[in-house]
Amino acid sequence: MDIKWFGQACFFIKTKTRKNEEVKIVIDPFSKEIGLKPPSLEADILLITHHHYDHNNTEAVSGDYFLIDQPGEYEVKNIFIKGIQSFHDSQQGKERGFNTIYVIEAYDEELRVCHLGDLGQKELTPEQLEALGEIDILLIPVGGVYTIDAKTAHKIVTQIEPKIVIPMHYALPKLKIQLDGVKPFLKLFAQEKIEPQARLTIKREKLPQEIQIVLLKP
Repeated sequence: MDIKWFGQACFFIKTKTRKNEEVKIVIDPFSKEIGLKPPSLEADILLITHHHYDHNNTEAVSGDYFLIDQPGEYEVKNIFIKGIQSFHDSQQGKERGFNTIYVIEAYDEELRVCHLGDLGQKELTPEQLEALGEIDILLIPVGGVYTIDAKTAHKIVTQIEPKIVIPMHYALPKLKIQLDGVKPFLKLFAQEKIEPQARLTIKREKLPQEIQIVLLKP
């Protein structure tokens, strides 16, 4: 499985089936209004966590894709996807509404990825944790302001206990949305000197035994 990050909450995931067919998944493509250049991506599956302009630029994505933008269970090209309802804020959605958490299960590669979207809750509920199940790779917002901050993100990582954690939705050069940087989150894991990489390429047998932070560069 290959995972690439383009800034904000936008990811491109490429996985293969046992028939050696590629399945391309795009999550939360953003609009140019945020200050970053939207990538040109092709998808078989497009996931939208919520309909804000920095997460739902479907026009930037090509291909005859299957669009998922709400909670539920879906199976597309031997990929199982579960959408779990959550809140975009800590006030039960009263400030910024709902957000969909996605669990992406690639059957053939035996990997489970969770994208938390613009989660704003102070913690996950027991029901949400049960719905998530065991997670191998967690994509988590850490920039605060509109989502959880570093301290809350650290708490949620300990709730989920994934093998790999990839921070997202934090301050970047040219980003017009004011967010905190990634350093406070890395500091909580004593990973301040971690080197960013262009992409994560991972197989089931290469998953770490303990939580590993992976920093991607857009």
